[in-house]
Amino acid sequence: MAEVEARQTTLADLRLSASPLIVVLESVEKPGNLGAVLRSADAAGADAVVVCDPLTDLYNPNLIRSSIGAIFTVPCVACSTEDCIAFFKEKGIRILTAQLQDSSLYYDTPMTGPTAIVMGTEATGLTDQWRRAADAHIRIPMLGRLDSLNVSVSAAILLYEAVRQRQLSK
Repeated sequence: MAEVEARQTTLADLRLSASPLIVVLESVEKPGNLGAVLRSADAAGADAVVVCDPLTDLYNPNLIRSSIGAIFTVPCVACSTEDCIAFFKEKGIRILTAQLQDSSLYYDTPMTGPTAIVMGTEATGLTDQWRRAADAHIRIPMLGRLDSLNVSVSAAILLYEAVRQRQLSK
């Protein structure tokens, strides 16, 4: 048995690439979903995952288990929505909000430059604060009868579109 202090990473601690790819989750409460998003972020080579206004502990055992250790490979920051938006604006990071209303198809939206993909909860989506701060609103086409996917599945789809676009632009 050991007693350790959890590392508290801040936005200022992030070491971002020249053209960062960041996933933002607003008020996600299910540790399993956050863990799965971290796995996708690791697989896609994302620079970071930012959890705004978190409703779960970043070191929840279920999150660690579902991330298969990605919580230790992908920088993960918890902060307020206000701080996150200000950070992105200061750094010139384009904010893309995933939402059904007033949005364009994700594959028609450029993701080759500095990009933050922002997603909310499955129940309530994103707050108006994110919608107003967004540079673009994107959506995944839903061709069946349901109108949403699990947040971790959506994150994987959007991350890999960014990867595809970035590989094509090289």
